[in-house]
Amino acid sequence: MIDLKALRENPDLFRNSQKVRGEDPSVVDQLLKADDERRVAISEFESLRAEQNTLSKAVGSAKGDEKNALLENAKQLAASVKAADGKRAEAEERANKIALLIANLIDPAAPIGGEADFKVIEQIGTPRDFKKEGFEPKDHVEIGKIIKAIDTERGAKVAGARSYYLTGAGALLELALVNYAISLAVKAGFIPMIPPVLVKPAAMEGTGFLGQAAENVYHLKEDELYLVGTSEVPLAAFHMDEILDQLPIRYAGYSPCFRREAGSYGKDTRGIIRVHQFEKVEMFTFCKPEDAQEEHKKLLAWEKEFFDSLEIPYRVIDVASGDLGASAVRKFDIEAWIPTQDAYREVTSTSNCTQFQARRLNIRYKDEKGTKPVATLNGTLVAVPRTIVAILENHQQKDGSVKVPKALIPFLGMDTLVSA
Repeated sequence: MIDLKALRENPDLFRNSQKVRGEDPSVVDQLLKADDERRVAISEFESLRAEQNTLSKAVGSAKGDEKNALLENAKQLAASVKAADGKRAEAEERANKIALLIANLIDPAAPIGGEADFKVIEQIGTPRDFKKEGFEPKDHVEIGKIIKAIDTERGAKVAGARSYYLTGAGALLELALVNYAISLAVKAGFIPMIPPVLVKPAAMEGTGFLGQAAENVYHLKEDELYLVGTSEVPLAAFHMDEILDQLPIRYAGYSPCFRREAGSYGKDTRGIIRVHQFEKVEMFTFCKPEDAQEEHKKLLAWEKEFFDSLEIPYRVIDVASGDLGASAVRKFDIEAWIPTQDAYREVTSTSNCTQFQARRLNIRYKDEKGTKPVATLNGTLVAVPRTIVAILENHQQKDGSVKVPKALIPFLGMDTLVSA
């Protein structure tokens, strides 16, 4: 949730932020109006409550006819107080609903534009020249069949489109990636966590996933629970309605993730790049607001360290304003080189959400001036399917086998993936 005081003081800043995100700037004015109405309703209620308290004291000291008259007044006043309280509650609910429609205030340093308007910050590694090596690279689906690691046909038979089995070397590769990622996270000071993946509406709404992202969320209506698309959701909500004593706090959550992919009809229909269910390790930080930008750099550095060790060419991009989502003020993506697509594809993302999620989830910390919302940040250390795609395609050999990156060998127990 945005800072309402900041919005009152500089509404143009928020109007512009909405505009460059591709969102409706008029909600800012709707909120200003609703906020005025809310404050008037609160003032009227409090005024009547004060009058009621004064009258109650007078009734206590009155006698006879005077007391009877005061009691009649008190009865009428009680009805007015009840009505005013109802109006106050309605006004607050209306203002809160509108406030939830306003995205976080964008970082001025973020590039302006849509999905294609990102800025490349750096490019690491050089894509292999397969022609020089004397063969055409196979895509991950073909390699997965050769080494019996991926079965999308049976996945579709059992669970429908965008589903898959990881078998044999594929299953072992996932476990190796997860264990390696968790070991790096623990070494960096993160507390490992396996969170719930079914969460209440408050957790989804608090993290900003029931707004523009709601179409991609699986909702179990009968139970009023949601399947998470990222462990960012349960990690953020872990400290909901709490005051934190020591900051920063860093968690690394391992979980399955579920996404409907409602807006991706026809995209990436082959293979496991875009799927409905996958596993990942997510980093999550609670810190002081003034430390958030530096923490964002650290999360990106840990992501880079991970992909450097996998010996995969990649680039880092600064995501444009229209592709940030509701919560992030700035986002950096790592995109791995995929040889058969002749393109870089997103494999990780790290976002600075400042105090936006903490306000919604009521997570605060104490300093000498009192309590205030913490800042929250998240970053994917490994999203398994896309990382497997990058490993298979970049480390494939002419005979169809796959060379295992040195960093993964201790976790996988082999240096080459071959047909079983």
